[in-house]
This record gives sequence, structure tokens and C-alpha cells, in this order.
Amino acid sequence: MPAHDLQSKVIRIFGLICVHWWLVLFSVPVFAQMTNSQTAWKPAALRNVGIEQRMGVQVPLELPFADELGRPVTLRQYSGKPMILALVYYQCPSLCNMVLNGIVRSAKSLKMTAGNEFEVVAVSFDPHETPEMAAAKKASYMKEYERPKSEYGWHFLTGAAASSRTLADTVGFRYSYDALTNQYAHASAIIVLTPEGRTSQYFYGIEYPARDLRLALIEASHHRIGSAIDQVMLYCYHWDPARGKYGLVIQNVLRIAGLLTLGSLLTFMLIMFRRDFRAAHPYRAVDTHRQTRPHRGTV
Repeated sequence: MPAHDLQSKVIRIFGLICVHWWLVLFSVPVFAQMTNSQTAWKPAALRNVGIEQRMGVQVPLELPFADELGRPVTLRQYSGKPMILALVYYQCPSLCNMVLNGIVRSAKSLKMTAGNEFEVVAVSFDPHETPEMAAAKKASYMKEYERPKSEYGWHFLTGAAASSRTLADTVGFRYSYDALTNQYAHASAIIVLTPEGRTSQYFYGIEYPARDLRLALIEASHHRIGSAIDQVMLYCYHWDPARGKYGLVIQNVLRIAGLLTLGSLLTFMLIMFRRDFRAAHPYRAVDTHRQTRPHRGTV
């Protein structure tokens, strides 16, 4: 193949790959922006129900509640460690139980133990519920968790409507009471708080992957808990608030791969141009080699 035809082919390939990587790198954020702009229709009963993420907001730690034994407590008593906060009500026929079940399943998969590295706090937003109801709910989940002395790390609280409503409004948890069914309409999520009581991560739904929950607790603790491997995992993954999950930093990986590809192509083109130049000027290359060759003296 003639030298100029080979160069033209390489340049065309280089241009196509540049266009390909441009589309990959810049279409990702555009697609995400289009997806997030779509709004879902809600019936009238659910228009005031939902979760608004308020990252980094300070939770009012002095709000008065009662624990499962009826003792007056505040959230400050459980601060100092990362906290998993669940806003539920104990007589909920379905969803709240699923939220608490999800917490227990994930917590059982962790090497960390509630009460040692983190706290679990469930707060009822039904002001008519009693500490006895909270105690019964806690007892059922302690049987399932099966960790020695872990009852000191699980807390099931009740309290006045003013306290639970203030807490819910602070973290962006919106719920409403339906008098016809005598039930509460609410979303499902748990919130990870820092040891100082600030919101750190939101997990949606009723399933909370153990890996994501572990990373969230480590990140909320300002890396005071967790192993060296966990720190590397946090470096490779980032929190996606929209999905409520940790995800691999795909866009950064694609950018690095694109730069490596472009660098490889540039190196290949340089080698090809140099080879073609030597083929077109063989005598000059020989003369240059002779000039740079050291002279040997005669004996």
C-alpha cells in the first residue's frame, strides 16, 4: 500500500474514533438530564406524599420522644455513631414492615453490629402509638437479627405529633393521614445520618443492598469505621442520589479509556509517519546513522 494511502486511512480511522468517544462522553449526561426531567403523574391522595432529599441538613436532636420502655429520650442520645433512621408506624399493614425487614436483612449481612459501629432508630409518626407497640415490634426484630447484646443498638421510638412531624419535615419525608382507611399514606425509605446528626444518604424502597449500606455507614462516619478495602471501594464508587445507590463512576472510566485510546492512536500514527519518512529518505537515514556512529582509532 502506498504511504499516502496508508496515512489517509489512519487519519480517517482516527477521526471516526474521536467522533465515537465524543458521543459516548457527552451523550451520557444529556440522557441523564432528559430522564430526570420526566415527571410521574400522581393521584390526588399521594400529591403530598414523597421524599425530598435534603443532604447535609442537621436533624433536630433535642426533639422529645419515648423509647420502647416508655423512657423519655432524644435523638442526641443515639448520636456519636452513624445512624440508620426509619420513619414508620408500627401498625402499618404492609409497607413499614417491609422497610424494617429490609433493614434487618441488610444489617444481618454486615460484619458491623448495631450498637457497636452504628445505631438503628425507628420513629413512629403516628402519635397514637404507644411504647408497648414499639416494644413488641422491637422484640420481633431482635429475634430475627440474632446478634448478642444488639438490642442496645436498636431503638423504636414513639412521640407526640409535633416531634415526629418536625423530624419528618426536616429530612424531607412527607406523609398524610387518610381518615377513610385510618391509615397513613407515605413513601418507603431509610436515611443514614452522620454521628453529628446530619443527613448523609437516602435509600429508597424496601431493599437496601448490604454493600451500599456498608459504604454509606463508612462514609457517614467520616471513614472512622471500615477496612482498607472499604476505603478503596468508596474511591471507585460514588453515591447516586437519584437512584439511592452507589454506582461505579462510569463516566470517569469512559473518559480515561477514551484518553488511552487517543494516546494509542497518536503513538501509532507517529510510528507510521516515522516509518514512511525513513522509507522515503533511505540515504538520509543511513548518513545520519553514520554521523552519529563513534569513530574508532587505528592501532
